[in-house]
Amino acid sequence: MTTVADLLLRRRSEDDGAALLLGDQRWSYRQLVEEASRRAALFEELRDAGSPPHIGVLLDNVPDYLFWLAAAALSGAVVVGVNATYRGDQLGQLIRHTDCQVLVTSSGYQPLLAGVDTGVAADRVLVVDGADYVARVADQRPLPPAGPLPPAGPLPPARPVRAEDLFLLIFTSGSTGLPKAVRCTQGRFARTGAHVARIAELGVGDAVYSPLPFFHSSSLFTGWSSALNAGIPLATRPKFSASNTLPDIRRFGATMITYTGKVLNYILATPDRPDDAESPLRLAIGNEASVRDIGVFARRFGCTVRDSYGSTEGVVIVRRDPSMPSGALGAADPTVRVLDAQTGQECPPVTFGPDGRPTNLDEAVGEIVETAPTGGFEGYYRNEEATRSRFRDGWYWSGDLAYRDADGWLYFAGRSNEWLRVDGENFAAAPVEAIVARHPDVRSVAVYAVPDDPVGDRVMVALELRGGAGFDPVAFDAFLAEQPDLGPKWWPAFVRVTGELPKLASMKIDKMRLRREAWRVDGVLWRPARGEALRRLDAADRTRLDPLLG
Repeated sequence: MTTVADLLLRRRSEDDGAALLLGDQRWSYRQLVEEASRRAALFEELRDAGSPPHIGVLLDNVPDYLFWLAAAALSGAVVVGVNATYRGDQLGQLIRHTDCQVLVTSSGYQPLLAGVDTGVAADRVLVVDGADYVARVADQRPLPPAGPLPPAGPLPPARPVRAEDLFLLIFTSGSTGLPKAVRCTQGRFARTGAHVARIAELGVGDAVYSPLPFFHSSSLFTGWSSALNAGIPLATRPKFSASNTLPDIRRFGATMITYTGKVLNYILATPDRPDDAESPLRLAIGNEASVRDIGVFARRFGCTVRDSYGSTEGVVIVRRDPSMPSGALGAADPTVRVLDAQTGQECPPVTFGPDGRPTNLDEAVGEIVETAPTGGFEGYYRNEEATRSRFRDGWYWSGDLAYRDADGWLYFAGRSNEWLRVDGENFAAAPVEAIVARHPDVRSVAVYAVPDDPVGDRVMVALELRGGAGFDPVAFDAFLAEQPDLGPKWWPAFVRVTGELPKLASMKIDKMRLRREAWRVDGVLWRPARGEALRRLDAADRTRLDPLLG
């Protein structure tokens, strides 16, 4: 099958099995295509034929989200997954930039749109829980339950759908600025799901549980596309709930869960139960989980965790391996190299001192580059400059930092904007985070740069503690002193203790917000000079420090 439309029509004609499970509701593949074809007909009625056929969707994971995804696939239209965490004009920018003709939303999200310039006319804003919308959808003529497509009429597909047709605009996580809209064609989406279904060995009796929002690539590429390829159900809930994940998995008979960022961490924070491993779950598949969380999740829930490095752009793949050293990211194809962004030359391998601490990160850390890109990334929508910055001289520059050891194992060093310079020494945030995360009371950690006086950076760390744990600055410093691989310039100058670190919708930590807030929040301790003990930051300290933030 080369397109999403092919997959849907095949499932509709061959399979009346479950396509979507949500709460106590169930939709078969036949019902999914029927609901989708009604919405495709409604879009045909509303759309301007001279403009891009883009449909903005601002919804929780409700049935209508999947219905509109399927409608776009059948009709050659494009779904723009609108990130519901944005507000005001930034939200408007996402919708305007992607040329949405229609905006599908709910009454719960209407207040976010009040006074926002989205570029979408009021009569093209469809509110899925409104009586008018329900009636308009019901009035549309669906595809017949089986057989060939009708020869005429405003029913999908109005023209043949091709593999190269644009299907989705998926926004990047926004961890390095306003998100960019990643292009995804019907062919890429279908191929990605086929790959995941194959490696996950999905088949009859399986179900995929995707807890993250449908505007996120994890739930779509790893979740829905793999389920669609395998002809099995996708299960979800309107919003992610760590405490309801295991009950959902049991209710839906889910054998696979998709995740990214801190999802496993949040699930692990729920109270242990003696029957945690007694569920149908056999596989968790995703990226960016910590080594600790991968091991603990697998043991606690009696499943395999398949974690790999990846991004929305989908070009570079780094795979974990049981034989890799502690802290390593994994191994990649020989075409993936670590290059100096300024010179384009390969960075030398990292060297380790007797204490196990890297000794040459200044020269060993570089950008992860795929020197022989063969697929995946299809460019950013209406952002040629950003696309060109990714592809230079035929190579794909990921924007992520890493270093490689003598045996070829890659170690993640953070994003390209997660580089700190303290007293003339450059280093990345990720190795420091890995060390601080060893503390038994630390549930989640973020390391980032805040400005020093007069130049350079100081290290700030934000800590999310495990339930019931308190923070003892003397004990924390004693812990740091016991870490043989913590360099003297890596010691945190500022420590922020919080009940919950701010997260993006992708469940990644929102470091942009942390850097912006710096020490201008409660619960911050600092050491005014290197070697001094941590103490509470007071009003006089903030008055002296705030000019550094501009």
